[in-house]
Amino acid sequence: MTRPGTIDDNRSCWPDEAPPYQAGPALARDLTADVAIIGGGLTGVSTAWHLLERFPKLHVVLLEAGALANGASGRNGGQVLNGINGVEPRDGAAALRIYQATSAGIDIVEQLAARSSLDAGFVRSGCLEVSTTALSAEDARRRVQLANSWGIPLRWLAAGATGVHGAHGAVLDPSAGCVNSASLVRGLREVLGARGVEIYENSPVSRIEEGASVALSVGTSTTVRARSVVLATNAYTPSLGYFRLGILPLHSHVVATQPLAAERWTEMGWSGHEGFSDDLDRIAYGCRTPGGRLLFGGGGNAAYTYRMGGSPVLEEPCYGAYDAIEKRLHDYFPALGAGGAAITHRWSGPLAVTFDRVCTMGVGGAARNLYYALGYSGHGVALAALAGRVLADLYAGDHDPWRDLPFYQRRLPLIPPEPFRWVGYQIVTRATGRSPRRR
Repeated sequence: MTRPGTIDDNRSCWPDEAPPYQAGPALARDLTADVAIIGGGLTGVSTAWHLLERFPKLHVVLLEAGALANGASGRNGGQVLNGINGVEPRDGAAALRIYQATSAGIDIVEQLAARSSLDAGFVRSGCLEVSTTALSAEDARRRVQLANSWGIPLRWLAAGATGVHGAHGAVLDPSAGCVNSASLVRGLREVLGARGVEIYENSPVSRIEEGASVALSVGTSTTVRARSVVLATNAYTPSLGYFRLGILPLHSHVVATQPLAAERWTEMGWSGHEGFSDDLDRIAYGCRTPGGRLLFGGGGNAAYTYRMGGSPVLEEPCYGAYDAIEKRLHDYFPALGAGGAAITHRWSGPLAVTFDRVCTMGVGGAARNLYYALGYSGHGVALAALAGRVLADLYAGDHDPWRDLPFYQRRLPLIPPEPFRWVGYQIVTRATGRSPRRR
C-alpha cells in the first residue's frame, strides 16, 4: 500500500545502499547438525562465525524465515553504540567493564565488516548524545568528567560542533560508529558458507521440540535435528513459544532522505561524527548513512507502535508516525527544508523491548542446550555482534568471562499478558512519554 504521490513505504534504505541481493535456497530436506541457529540477522551470523572460530569442524546450520537481515539487522538506525540499554552503573569499575565489553562488540562489527564480501560502509568516527537544555548540558559535562576519571574516553563538544539546531552541546563517544548491517550480514553468507555453515533462507521454523536432540519443524514438511539450538530471533522469539512474558515486540518507525551532497552536510554543521541521539525521554536519533542519507527516527511516542498480541510483523504503513518523525527531523535540521531534501524511504523495524530494557544472553531449556540472546531494546547492533562471542563461549562451557555483566543469564522481568499488556503500554507511554531507546 502506498500513499498517492509518495514513495513506496516500509522499504528500508539499507538494502538500497547495498548491491542487489538474491536470497539463497530454502531447506528442502531433513538434516541433522551439531548446532542449528534460528535467525539470519547479526546475532545469528556472529554466533555462526564465533562458533566456527572456536570449533572449526562443527556442523552449523542457519535457518532464516525470509532473507538474511530481513528483521532488525536490515531495518535499524545504523548506529553502533557502547552501553547496555537500561543499565546506568554508578561504580567506576562496573562502568568501565560495560564500556570495554560493548567496545569489544563494536570491534567485532568492524572485524566482520572487513570480512564481508559486500561493503558495509563501517565508519568509527564517533556518535553524540546531544543536550537539549543548558541544565542537561551541565549535567552531561559532569558525566564526561566522571567517565574520564574512570578511564572511559568520552569528550564534551560545544553547541556549534553538533550540527543539531537548538543543541547546548553534546557528549561524544569517539569509539562508536555507523554500519549498514544489511550489507554486513548478507556479505557474510559466502564467507560462512566457505567455512561449512549451511545457510537456508525462506525457511521459517514453526515449532521447537526440546530434548537431548532438538527437533525443529521448518517450512511445511522438513525437520532439522541438532544437539544444540540458538535462538537468534529477538522480537520474533515469542512466536516460537519462548520469552512470551519477557519480551514486548515493538515497531520502530524511521525515515531517510535522499543522498545529500558534501556541501549540504557542511551547511548543516555536521562534522566529525556519524550519528547522534538527544537526551529527551522521547528520544530522537539519526545518522549519516554510508550512502550519504540522513536517517532519522524517534522523537515521540508516535514513532513507535505496539499492536495487540505483539506481532513482530506490521502489515500497514503508519503515515501519522512518519509525519511526526519528519516534523522533528526538520526541527533539528532546518537547513534541510531550504534545499528540498526529499524523504525517499520510510520503514518500520521490530524491536524486542524488555520491561527494564536490559537484554539477556544465556543458555536454558530442559537439556541445557538452548542458547539465546535477545531483548536489546533498540540498542542492539554492538550487543548482537558481541552475543556471537558470548554464546560461543557458553557453548564451550566457558561462562567466566561474562558472569559479571548485567545480561548474563538474566531473568527477564515479567510483562503482563494481553489485554493488560496493551493497556499498560498505552498508559505508561502516554503518562511518561518514555521511549524504548532511552538508557
